[in-house]
Amino acid sequence: MNLKVNGDVYNLEICGYGEPLLLLHGFTGNAGTWKPFCEILGQHSLMICPDLPGHGKTDFNGGHERFSIESTVHGLKGIIDELKIGKVNLLGYSMGGRLALAFALTYPGRVGKLILESSSPGLANEKERQVRRMKDSELANFILEEGTEAFVDYWENIPLFKSIQAMPDKVTDAIRTQRMENSPEGLAKSLIGMGTGAQPSYWDRLPELEADVLLLAGEFDEKFCGIAEKMGALINSASVVIVEDTGHAVHVENPEKFGTIVSGFLTNT
Repeated sequence: MNLKVNGDVYNLEICGYGEPLLLLHGFTGNAGTWKPFCEILGQHSLMICPDLPGHGKTDFNGGHERFSIESTVHGLKGIIDELKIGKVNLLGYSMGGRLALAFALTYPGRVGKLILESSSPGLANEKERQVRRMKDSELANFILEEGTEAFVDYWENIPLFKSIQAMPDKVTDAIRTQRMENSPEGLAKSLIGMGTGAQPSYWDRLPELEADVLLLAGEFDEKFCGIAEKMGALINSASVVIVEDTGHAVHVENPEKFGTIVSGFLTNT
């Protein structure tokens, strides 16, 4: 369905019944990321899955500033306001996890439970963020100059996704097809506006989180396993789960285990 929020038109995929669960995909993904989980999570949750700005079929106009984390968080609040929902459980993967964390800190009264998969509170110091912004800008220019296909060729072969490449062709082909549905302009604006370099550091604010938090990471993704452990030590009510034999995209590499863990957390089983 299409939903107009503050002049923008978001594409939403909705399924299931129960407590509202807002699910935020990662960079180059779209709402379809979460479709395989409608059967298990939809048994107890009304799953609300938007195409984030710059992705999928969401019609989002404006410059890079309109794609910032702060602006996007405001737009997500607009979505649940338009749907007449007071409080949501929130699940985000990678970039979507960074957005979910920002949302929970900005609107703590609107979040029940928070699930962050392979995500982070950002880079701790400004020098690191400046270097990352330069790299993100270079990559954004590459996307605009070379197009989506050339970028996807590069992106699917970065070390972060090495474990995905060992999966069956039907899985990797489906991921590639999803990535190819994004426009160069949308991806470039998203990267500059919502990239890790553009994100404020939320490390010092983690103790402010009021929600119960589940932090998920894959065993092969050592960087994000370490980040999850560090985050867990700073959050008042957090569980850290490291999933065996998976990398960055736990929900792709072991969807059954991912669904079971998330479902158990949401239903307290």
